[in-house]
Amino acid sequence: MAKPSNRTKILTEGLRIVHERGFGGASVRDIAQAAQVPLGSFTNHFASKEAFGLEILELYYRNSRVHIAETLSNPALQPLDRIRAYVDHIIAVQNGTDMRRGCLFGNFGAEVVEQFETMRLRLVEMFEDIRHAFADCLKAAVAAGELPEDYRCEDAACFLFAALQGAIVVAKTQRSDVPLTRYKRMIFETVLH
Repeated sequence: MAKPSNRTKILTEGLRIVHERGFGGASVRDIAQAAQVPLGSFTNHFASKEAFGLEILELYYRNSRVHIAETLSNPALQPLDRIRAYVDHIIAVQNGTDMRRGCLFGNFGAEVVEQFETMRLRLVEMFEDIRHAFADCLKAAVAAGELPEDYRCEDAACFLFAALQGAIVVAKTQRSDVPLTRYKRMIFETVLH
């Protein structure tokens, strides 16, 4: 098996460190130490910390797209079960870190968008893609008769995604999954009814 390149180690460990400490709280030195590579390796592979930030954001997004494919976009599941599976996955991931990491999308949205326009614009695209996955799932729920024909799928998709991001932030702050379990209960008792 091939040994991982320094670039791959920097991205993998850098994503972990940034997710734990925040973008501003993770120095290039911290990232290089975590990846067990010389400090110069970072600058050999990334033109700037911003360039590195964009790449770890893309790595996180690719992983998120896998989970979306398995849940929200999975035609083997009934549409509302897809949303339930997606939320359950988010809760499990957050519980796996004792509610300490949050979502990198939300973390970056709160931390870096005023400093790095390229990251802000990329986050806008990513948010839109995830919102679109929710909307497609809701449209499938309408087609399957799980939601009324006049259901406002686009508005609900925007709300579901934004409220989920908020619930993740509150769960991270409280270090409790209660905000996420309440989110799940409320969307299925009210929004997806």
